[in-house]
Amino acid sequence: MKAMLEGKRIVVTGAGQGIGRGIAQAVAEAGADVGLIDLNADGLGETRRLVEDAGRRAVEIAANVVDTDAMSRAIERVVADLGSLDGLVNNAGVIEMQPASEVTRDAWDKQFEVNVWGLMSCCQLAARQMVAQGTPGAIVNVASNAGKVGYQNMSCYNATKAAVINLTRTLSTEWSGQGINVNAVCPGGVETPMLKRAAAWVAERIDLDADGLYAGMKPNLMERHIRPIEVGRVVAFLLSDQAIIIRGQSINVDGGDTPY
Repeated sequence: MKAMLEGKRIVVTGAGQGIGRGIAQAVAEAGADVGLIDLNADGLGETRRLVEDAGRRAVEIAANVVDTDAMSRAIERVVADLGSLDGLVNNAGVIEMQPASEVTRDAWDKQFEVNVWGLMSCCQLAARQMVAQGTPGAIVNVASNAGKVGYQNMSCYNATKAAVINLTRTLSTEWSGQGINVNAVCPGGVETPMLKRAAAWVAERIDLDADGLYAGMKPNLMERHIRPIEVGRVVAFLLSDQAIIIRGQSINVDGGDTPY
C-alpha cells in the first residue's frame, strides 16, 4: 500500500518538541521528507532522528517564524535540499498565562506576533513557493480548542487561536483556486511541555500539586493525555491528497472535549 504522503516534502515549524515533534514523526511515517524549523535548535536533533528512523530525509533549520527574511531563507533551503515544498504545518506558538485583568500590552503583542503574524507570514511564503512550482499543496495550521472554548488565565492565547481558526477559513477560500488546501487542527489535553508549564503556573497560584493538576488536564472522555503523534497523524491525513474534500475546517483533536 502506498504511503499517504509518499514523495511529499513537508515543513513543520516548532518541530523541536511537543506537538511539532509528533507531527514531524507522523508525516515521516506517512512517507514525507521533512523540513524541521524551530527558534530553539536544541530539540531538532532528536526530531530529526525520529524522521530518519522512519526512513525519510530531514533538514534542520533554526529560525524565528516572525522573521520573514529568515523564514524565506529556510523555505529556500528546504526546496534546495529536499526538492520542493508540498506542505506546511504551522505549529510554532507561545503562551503567556495571565488573568484577563492583568494582561499587558507586551504579552498581548508577543503572542499575536508569533501565533498569528508568524503563522500568516509562513503561509504566504509557502503559498508563493507552491504557486511558483505550479504544483498543488496543503497547509495545516495548529490552532487549539482554546480558540473555541476560551480558558481562564489564557485570554490572549485564546484570542490568537480564534484568529487562526478564522484565518484558516479565509485562506482556504482565497487560495483554493491556486490548488492550495488550508485546514487547521484544534488540539487539547495533549502531553506537551507547554501543558506542563500551564499546570505549574496554575498550581502555584492555588496551592496545588503541579503534577497532580497536570494529570487531571486530560480529555474528559479519556483516561490519559493525547499523545503528540496522535495529533500528527490527523495532520498527516489533512496534508494528503485524500483530504481534498476537507477545506477551511478547524478540526478538534481533543478527545471529545469541544462540542463544535
